Amino acid sequence: MRKHITSGEGLPQWTSPISHAVVVNNICYLSGQISISASGTYVPGTALEEARRAFENLFCAVRAAGFSLDEITFIDIAFVDLSDLPQVNDLFAELFPEGKRPARTVYQAAGLPYGGKVKVMGVAIRDA
Repeated sequence: MRKHITSGEGLPQWTSPISHAVVVNNICYLSGQISISASGTYVPGTALEEARRAFENLFCAVRAAGFSLDEITFIDIAFVDLSDLPQVNDLFAELFPEGKRPARTVYQAAGLPYGGKVKVMGVAIRDA
């Protein structure tokens, strides 16, 4: 069974021809999210502000796919400038309490869509 999540409460309206998430059986693959408003407009800000909005969008995609935030098992974070990592680490610790933190990768990208500073994506897995 495969389900493509292209809309849902709180999800931004993308102009790109992609799904916010794709669910295959008990796995939810979450597309990269940046600081986009509900109308699909890029919202510039500090790396921390952009990361917060990107995580909000990612969490909306998780819920639209029928998963809970506790089922997020992996997060991938891309930065244009890795010096922004400490601020986003604090946000990560706030969003994912001790004992419920997913595995994570962090890396620096040469550029992100719309000139964004941070992009997050991930995977959620439901126990079978």
